[in-house]
Amino acid sequence: MIHTFQSLGQKLVVDVYSGAVHVLDDCAFDILSCMANRLPEEMPKALLSLPYTQEQLAETYQELLELQSEEMLFADDSYIDPAAAKPQNAPVKALCLHVSHDCNLRCEYCFAATGDFGTGRKTMPPETAKQAIDFVISRSRGRRNIEVDFFGGEPLMAMETVKQTVEYARSIEKEHGKEFRFTITTNGVLLNEETAAYINKEMSNCVLSLDGKRETNDLRRKTVNGGGSYDIIVPKFQQVIENRTGDYYLRGTFTRDNFDSFSQDVMHMAELGFKNVSVEPVVGAEDDPYSLREEDLPTICAEYEKLAEELLKNPQVNFFHFNVDLEQGPCVIKRLRGCGAGCEYVAVTPEGDIYPCHQFVGNEDFKLGNLHNQSFDIGLSEQFAGLNVYSREACRDCWARFYCSGGCSASNLLTNGDIISPSIVGCTLEKKRLECAIAMQAIRAQN
Repeated sequence: MIHTFQSLGQKLVVDVYSGAVHVLDDCAFDILSCMANRLPEEMPKALLSLPYTQEQLAETYQELLELQSEEMLFADDSYIDPAAAKPQNAPVKALCLHVSHDCNLRCEYCFAATGDFGTGRKTMPPETAKQAIDFVISRSRGRRNIEVDFFGGEPLMAMETVKQTVEYARSIEKEHGKEFRFTITTNGVLLNEETAAYINKEMSNCVLSLDGKRETNDLRRKTVNGGGSYDIIVPKFQQVIENRTGDYYLRGTFTRDNFDSFSQDVMHMAELGFKNVSVEPVVGAEDDPYSLREEDLPTICAEYEKLAEELLKNPQVNFFHFNVDLEQGPCVIKRLRGCGAGCEYVAVTPEGDIYPCHQFVGNEDFKLGNLHNQSFDIGLSEQFAGLNVYSREACRDCWARFYCSGGCSASNLLTNGDIISPSIVGCTLEKKRLECAIAMQAIRAQN
């Protein structure tokens, strides 16, 4: 299976099963655009209608046949075993700890109902957080590395819980043969010199929330009293990054308010000194005024092209959604089944309830269990474990399936009413980002 496309002035083909990418001239591109299956040894006579000489066609066709013989075009998929896509007794290796179901911002598009997930504002007790650490240790089996993300709401409103959790995990990790890697996601309002220093010391990664330019950010990301948050948080984020040696991302959301200009917001973040940026499309119900619509897709795709062109001129800026490893990438199993939500990764609420991920929190239909009564719904977890590019019918014949791994189950539920059927908007944008990322790498490899 192949995918031919044009992006950033390049004509390219991706071989889905081998992962090979080829930059094509006009003749090769037109030939492959006509071929849905493996190339026959003799050039089909129908190709003679293409606007090239017979000699050009024959020479180019022979070159494509050679790539095919090397399994770099129309490669066979026999190396992939669909049965291996479903993990058996998979270890839980990552936690999203909701240390705070409260927030000091009132972001209008917040999937967490402005921080409390519709369940009332509360903070996770340190003892519950410690139970969560015990839970992941007991269920991680032979897995050594464990990821813990402090999340909310706003986790800086629960710093005492954060600190006690880190201290507890560090105190027992060696005796259990584990190594914890902590991340914190924050809106930055409560950042001060002490908290910033703690984050830079203890957090392997930090995610800092900003939507872009002042007018973009302050339109939807407001304080409790209705004011803007840009001027409060930007200097604090700059201070964190100035003294940081670990990973970080400035993470924003684009909505229908700026779907035609979000590339400017990304480059504005870069101008502020932030080199690792992630700006993602909003996920919301179809009738939400800020939600993206199918009619917006051509404009959004054009905007991704603009962004890619800007980033080619600014190679020091790392845009998360244009990161793709064309040489190694994730292992085959990871590419088949994705993030592992509900199976290898779970979220824990202040009450100790367990959900497949942070975006399912509050939906009782997807509650996996509770730390305090030591319950865990194996059947529901196995349902999530069974989600992969083969069990999702819409993904089976998609060229991008080994890059996106079937998309986000929570987004699917919100947009389509089930966790299996991918969102049309989400799928289209994922494929466009991939095309831009591949084209960028092709251009850089030629220069």
